[in-house]
Amino acid sequence: MKKNEEFIVEILDNGFGGEGIAKIDGQVIFVPGVIKGEKVKIKILKVTSQICYAKIVDILEKSEHRTLSQCDTYIKCGGCALRHMDYEYTIQMKKESVQNTLKKALGRPIFVDEVLSMENPFYYRNKLQYPVGINGAGEPVMGVFAERSHRIIPTSECKIQNGLAQKIANSIFQFAKENGISAYNEEKQMGILRHIVIRVGQKTNEVMVTLVVNDWKIPKENVLIDFLTTQYTEIKTIVKNLNHQNTNVILGKKNEILFGNGYVTDILLGKQFKISNLSFYQVNPIQTEKLYAKAIEYANLTGNETIFDLYCGIGTIGICASDKAKKLIGIETIPEAISDAKENAKINHMENAEFFVGDVEIALPKLIKMQKINADVVFVDPPRKGCDKTALDTLLEVEAKRIVYVSCNPATLGRDLKILERKYEIKKLAICDMFPWTSHVECCSVLQRKQDM
Repeated sequence: MKKNEEFIVEILDNGFGGEGIAKIDGQVIFVPGVIKGEKVKIKILKVTSQICYAKIVDILEKSEHRTLSQCDTYIKCGGCALRHMDYEYTIQMKKESVQNTLKKALGRPIFVDEVLSMENPFYYRNKLQYPVGINGAGEPVMGVFAERSHRIIPTSECKIQNGLAQKIANSIFQFAKENGISAYNEEKQMGILRHIVIRVGQKTNEVMVTLVVNDWKIPKENVLIDFLTTQYTEIKTIVKNLNHQNTNVILGKKNEILFGNGYVTDILLGKQFKISNLSFYQVNPIQTEKLYAKAIEYANLTGNETIFDLYCGIGTIGICASDKAKKLIGIETIPEAISDAKENAKINHMENAEFFVGDVEIALPKLIKMQKINADVVFVDPPRKGCDKTALDTLLEVEAKRIVYVSCNPATLGRDLKILERKYEIKKLAICDMFPWTSHVECCSVLQRKQDM
């Protein structure tokens, strides 16, 4: 096969990222935007020694699961890779993908016991992050990045972003254009406004606006603050964040509070949480409540247990579970997150919680050795890379009765479960559709210590 050649193929399957998989003479071809069972005409875009990449030229036979996207930009931005499928089919595809991934890692079938889908899978994101830049004509533009690029696609409405957040972002962008607040030119590394970041409390409707800037001086800054707080009474705080580095990281390390106290609050499972602009907080609180409720159910707490909350962030899982435990110990590598976790414990009048800063693989062994604290139940919610081997070895030494492992990456979940199976048995597995229309999925599994079975 050569670049620009066209073929007619049948889509044999969908990969974990939602891409269609076809074959010609044994050569694997990845085709985005298609569904298993469809017959399509494709054009080859790239050829490697092992894989080819292609795009759709025409759909000759459509799947019964194909639907209108109702979004003009999803093909360009790549954010909602499954937007051309009906929602029920995306759930089934994610379930099968998780089962296949875990079967490959563990060498035997692992079945999903429960699927936590979303009743209304639209406008669910509580955190909007829109880049601001310059288009090819030299005009300011705000929206989302095109897939695998820093070209900004103008976006006035995204079907998965909070509606209020989008209105505020549009207002800020319009104000900037009319009042001489220049858009950031990435190529020249000039201009002021780089990103507009907005967080909305799902239950409280409190709004935090973060203006990511390349320069501390914003023209008509006070006028902008008055305009926003007058037009949108939901705004409780406005923060200016300085980022003048040539980097893909959105937020810099320096903040200045322009209005309010620098944070908003939200409520999960009856617990109140303080969220700053640097805090990690799940972007879909509706599904987060389902996920955390399932994790707590799997923990099977009686009120007498000491629980570890590893990679605890601002303490959400542990604090939500704390009413059913005797003691809570949380560990997180980010100091600001631990500061928020301690504050959240105070807000919720918790006296049975302690939080520690440090890498789990280092802090956990020290905690066990120096403070002689051990756990009956462990909650683990690591980043996509999964748990460090040292952390897993320590968990095996801790020998808690149960481990509840929450994961956003089925591949690293499978790898880690295989190690933990030395002393534990996987009892249940649920998946939660935290990010509808994307290929991502959250998993929640519970492992029982073998000696207790």
